[in-house]
Order: sequence, then structure tokens, then C-alpha cells
Amino acid sequence: MSVPFSSDRPLSLAILAMGGQGGGVLADWIVHLAGAQGWAAQSTSVPGVAQRTGATIYYIEMLPPKDGVRPVFSLMPTPGDVDVVMAAEFMEAGRAMLRGLVTPERTTLIASNHRSYAVVEKIAPGDGASDSGAVVDAIDVAARRIIAFDMQKLAEETGSAISATMFGALAGSGALPFPKEAFEAAIRAGGKGV
Repeated sequence: MSVPFSSDRPLSLAILAMGGQGGGVLADWIVHLAGAQGWAAQSTSVPGVAQRTGATIYYIEMLPPKDGVRPVFSLMPTPGDVDVVMAAEFMEAGRAMLRGLVTPERTTLIASNHRSYAVVEKIAPGDGASDSGAVVDAIDVAARRIIAFDMQKLAEETGSAISATMFGALAGSGALPFPKEAFEAAIRAGGKGV
């Protein structure tokens, strides 16, 4: 399912990934994909505090050049202004909703529904796991479209990384106006996760 695209504003993506999940590699693939299709694209990142005390947010904007002029892009996602949010862990999807990055009018949310416990959940006596029920309840109304499955399990079953699974989910979502072959070429050119 392809999503209509307006060239009046950049198409924006936010990736929330923890250390070791390949969020930077995923962002590079997406920027390469856009560039190979003749679009201008920029990726920035805001690192989390540390491994599992905060995900890194990779932010990408892309737009076809207009009249040969390269657009100026933002450095950070703005609440209410993100087209695609990709979360490499379920509670990160919840945090993206809390930050206002996911909206019912605009956002396609692509999220792994597995859990990787945060440090604060691990150090609490007894069962310190956060209740993911609130995310389950909110997810159906927070996003325009949701694609959620256990991407970590699929990555492990195929001997790959979650970033490759997420890139495949993005390709299958139709959220970007690029053909499947362009996604395949981008991942081959990146040389990782092929």
C-alpha cells in the first residue's frame, strides 16, 4: 500500500533504537535509498544516555530537490510532524507516543512488539517491569497506521539484526514512495545485513 506524498514538505522518519540494534545502519540505508532515487536526504541522531537507559533517536528528512535547489532540513523531530516512526522495542514505541512523535493524523508506526527491559526495570526489587498494557491500549488510537510484530525474533531466526528486519518492514509498509527493488539495492550497497 503506497502512501500519497506531497513535495511541499519533507518526508520525515524517526528511528528509536538501543545500542547494538543497528539504528545507525538503518538510518544510513534509508538515506542511501533516498539519494539513489534522486532525493535529498539528511540523517541526524540524538543519543540516549546509555545502553538501555535511553534509546538513540535517529531522525531523517528527505525531499526531492525543487528547481535544482537542495532543501534545508531540520535536525530533530518535532512533535506532530513525523510521517514514520520506527521503534526497535515495544516500550520505545510508547515513549515515542508520549513525546508526541506518533499522531493519528499522520504517522505510520512500525514497531517490534518484543521487550528489552530498561535498567530501571531490572534494578527494582521483585518484578520491576513496566506495564506494557498502557502502550497496547494507546497504540491503536495513537497512530494513523500500525505495523507491529516481534522483529527481534525474526532477526534471530534469520541470523540477521533487527535493523534489517525493520528495513524490510519499512519496505513492505509502502510508507515511502520507492519501489521494493530500490530498498533491495540500498541494503546491498550498504554491505551490512545483506
